[in-house]
This record gives sequence, structure tokens and C-alpha cells, in this order.
Amino acid sequence: MASRPRAAARGAAVLTAARGAVLAAALPAALAASPAAAQFDVFDNPSVLSLPTTLRATVRVPVRDVPAGPADTLAALYPALAACWRPPAGLARGAAITARFGLRRDGSLEGTPRITFVRVPAGQRAGLVAATLDAVARCTPARLTGGLGGALAGRPIALRFLFTGQTQGVRP
Repeated sequence: MASRPRAAARGAAVLTAARGAVLAAALPAALAASPAAAQFDVFDNPSVLSLPTTLRATVRVPVRDVPAGPADTLAALYPALAACWRPPAGLARGAAITARFGLRRDGSLEGTPRITFVRVPAGQRAGLVAATLDAVARCTPARLTGGLGGALAGRPIALRFLFTGQTQGVRP
């Protein structure tokens, strides 16, 4: 009786191997027939399936020195985006807020900015959120060079505004 379970196990293994062989033979044909396969080959370039990286920065606000001319680097873009930020009345030192948004190639906003983090006493939250969303709206469209606009078009940007009570600049 011990031989029957072994025979059944061997039969299942053979069946599984046969299904794998059929799948391996049919997969390239199915990929070649699909419209997505005409655009890129997943096997040659697996990075095409990766998600975009969020561009992150912390800017200490209010910003005193704003670069003149169109931004050609991220280090020039972040203070330009934060230049319109003004602290709401009575804002506590150490307040922080992060806005997440995307820019088009021409520097205009893509979609609606979202607030993803707020660190402030509860009574000041609404004022800080409003000041931050107004600042992003006032500072866009951002003045970008063609190269930077093409590089960050559609990529998410998470810009953290940190209010220290003093005028400072960008912190990477």
C-alpha cells in the first residue's frame, strides 16, 4: 500500500512539470501578441516596472534668498517653491508640514497638492495647512529650465516646510 501514495506523488510531480513546460512555451507567444510587449521588453529591462521615486526635501521657512532666473537644479527649485510661504499669525516654533504634489514640464501644478504630515499644536493646524496650500498655489507655475522640467514632470515631490522662527534656507 505504501507504493500507491508514492506513485500518486510522482504522477502529480509529472503533471506539474508538464503544466510548467506548457506555460513556459506559451508565455513568450502571449507576450509577443500583447500591445504592452510592443512598447518594451520586460525581460531585457526590468527597471521599466519600477515606480517613480518621490523627490523629498526640507526647507526652513521663511526663505530669505531665492535664486534668480529659472531653476535648473533641485537645490534651486525647493527654495523657489517655498519662497511664497508666510507663517500664519502666532505659529509656534518647530512647526512642520509636508505638502505632496507634482509639477508638469512647464512648472504648473499637476493635480491638487495634498498635506501628508503636520506637526503643530491642534489650534494652529488649519491656519498652517491653509498657508502652505496657498504658498504652493502662489509659487506655481515654477520657473524651470527645459532639462529640469523634463526630469521632474509627473514625479511626486514631498516638500517639508520647517518653521524655526528664523529665516534660513534649504536642508537636504
